[in-house]
Order: sequence, then C-alpha cells, then structure tokens
Amino acid sequence: MLDPCCGGRMFYYDKTDPRVLFADIRQEKHILCDGRIFTVSPDTIADFRALPYADETFYLIVFDPPHLKICGPQSWQGKKYGKLSRDTWRDDLAKGFDECWRVLRTNGTLIFKWAETQIPLREILSCFSVSPLFGHTTTHNLKTHWIVFYKTVSGAWRL
Repeated sequence: MLDPCCGGRMFYYDKTDPRVLFADIRQEKHILCDGRIFTVSPDTIADFRALPYADETFYLIVFDPPHLKICGPQSWQGKKYGKLSRDTWRDDLAKGFDECWRVLRTNGTLIFKWAETQIPLREILSCFSVSPLFGHTTTHNLKTHWIVFYKTVSGAWRL
C-alpha cells in the first residue's frame, strides 16, 4: 500500500505498519500550539505530482493531499496538513491524482480523503480524470469526505 502524502500518519492505528510505504515531500518536526511534537518522517521523500515508482506497483493507495490553500507561515494547521499553492492547486491535485492512478495496479483501489474547509469537493473531483465508485461524507459540519476509486481492466470512466 502507498500513502504518498503521509504527513504525521494521523489516521493510522499502527503508524509503523510495514504493509504501508509512507511517502511525503516533507521531513519536518514542529512543536504545535498545545506543546505536542508533530513529526513528518516518511519512508521515502517524494512529490505526489511525480512519484518515483513504476506503473502499476500498488494494489491500494490512500491519497490524502493537503487541503489548505490559505494559511499563514506559522499556522499549526499548515504544519500538520501541509499547504497547497493558491495559484496551482488545481493542476497540482490533477497531477497528483494521475500519478496515483499510474502507480495503482489494475483491479486496485484508490481511497481519496478530502477535508472540505476551503475548497469544495465538487471542484476537486472536477480536476480528476476518473469518476469515483462511491464515497462517504462524515457530517455536514466536519465536511470530511472518503471517496473510493477502483481501477478496472478497461481503464476508467467519467460521469
């Protein structure tokens, strides 16, 4: 399994699970506003827009890219979740999705996580070359979405 934007591995029960290849463009350590130490320590330093893996390498990918485009340089949310470029976020996310799709095996599953705090989900999905199979919205207030894409032998489809 590949997590190309692992950050602090926050949603993992086992943050050292050997079944997961943790990748991120960052390797950092920060002290958060509540005094906790937050570490981004990937197995591989990689940019999700240009993954260093061969085509069809992984059966499962979880793509949880940064979801903020507006945050200050000392923002604890920016430190925890990373930050998108205000000018290139659409292109960056499209490239990231296409790279994840490229390294996903046929009959593989891509799980996309999006926190809809600054950019609506519909705008994000319009950047992708593939339509999702199904998804889940947690609550109206949290606006966190888990969406599943499945790669078939015939490729992908758009709605």
